[in-house]
Amino acid sequence: MKIKTVHPINFLHHQAETTIQQLSSFFPVSAKLMKEAARYGLTLAGPMHWHYKNFMGDETQPFILEMSLPVVALPEKYEGEFMLKRTEPFRCVSAVHEGKWTDIPNTYASIMQFMEANSLQPSIENRELYIQVDFENQDANVTEIQMGIL
Repeated sequence: MKIKTVHPINFLHHQAETTIQQLSSFFPVSAKLMKEAARYGLTLAGPMHWHYKNFMGDETQPFILEMSLPVVALPEKYEGEFMLKRTEPFRCVSAVHEGKWTDIPNTYASIMQFMEANSLQPSIENRELYIQVDFENQDANVTEIQMGIL
């Protein structure tokens, strides 16, 4: 676990209001983002990100999900179905979660304990970077969690 600042990143992304229970319905959007990037000749610059804005821990409350595909550069002209953005620097506590996503709340709890012990205040954004995804052997999943801090 470490504190770091993520430099600005260019993204092709999809944004939606959702709840934790509805997250799995967004899995197909990842493939659509990749097809769109290929259609516009965008060079990928890293793994898929899911950004959670205004998620406060209540699984029944809606929040904003941004499924974000990092790209090297933003095109000058874009008329596709998704959005483009370049982020600001993102200060966060980062931890790597290895294994099933159903166990990810334990990693979040460890991050929160670290933040409390170090008097760090959370921001309204968390990010998950899907380094390795394996639906057949979920123990092989590798996810970097970045919990935003002020």
